[in-house]
Amino acid sequence: MRVHYLQHVPFEGLGAIERFMQEKRHDVSCTRLFAGETLPAVDTFDWLIVMGGPMGIYDEDEYPWLAEEKVYIRSAIRAGKIVLGICLGAQLIADVLGAKVYFSGHREIGWFAITRSDGVENTALAGVFPEKAEVFHWHGDTFDIPEQAIPLAESVACKNQGFIFDDRVVALQFHLETTPDSARKLVENCRNELDGSAFVQAEDEIMKDPAGFIRLHSMLFSLLEALEHTAVT
Repeated sequence: MRVHYLQHVPFEGLGAIERFMQEKRHDVSCTRLFAGETLPAVDTFDWLIVMGGPMGIYDEDEYPWLAEEKVYIRSAIRAGKIVLGICLGAQLIADVLGAKVYFSGHREIGWFAITRSDGVENTALAGVFPEKAEVFHWHGDTFDIPEQAIPLAESVACKNQGFIFDDRVVALQFHLETTPDSARKLVENCRNELDGSAFVQAEDEIMKDPAGFIRLHSMLFSLLEALEHTAVT
């Protein structure tokens, strides 16, 4: 399968997704938007992954490539591609599907539990998420659920933690791909956001449990396999 991903900053790459793609021997390519790279034609890939980043979806004056990226994501969805968005990527998907994206009122950074939504078991992601799971977060913005999309989960801090649309477009506000190395890079590059507020953990809390990343990747691989399966059914 041909997989293409969009990267917004140098320190937010594929993380554990890269290992999955290598094991499955998928052909992986990347557009580094922060470096001014050109987007390929939509018909050159089967699966689009849109990664995270510290910018907001409306920051087009500072990051003018955001406008072109939104058009590109919309084109990929309309072309019937598998599309996965993480954090900023999820917010961009929500936006192009007509949902509102906005500041949630506070940041959610660190390890917090999500509760699976009722409708997930009727989607391609049935069996991916347990009823409750502790996952990794790093965001301040949130989104409404687009029309005809099915919510995936919620947390105490953020009602809408993800959705699935047309059984092949998935938006995750939280991070399953994070590795100890990518978490350290987030801390190093975005330490100013660790403000000690109600849903923001300190650096030592974020890094204290290596086994947490293993649990994340178990869910991640189940999700990626479920999406992979949609391409052959």
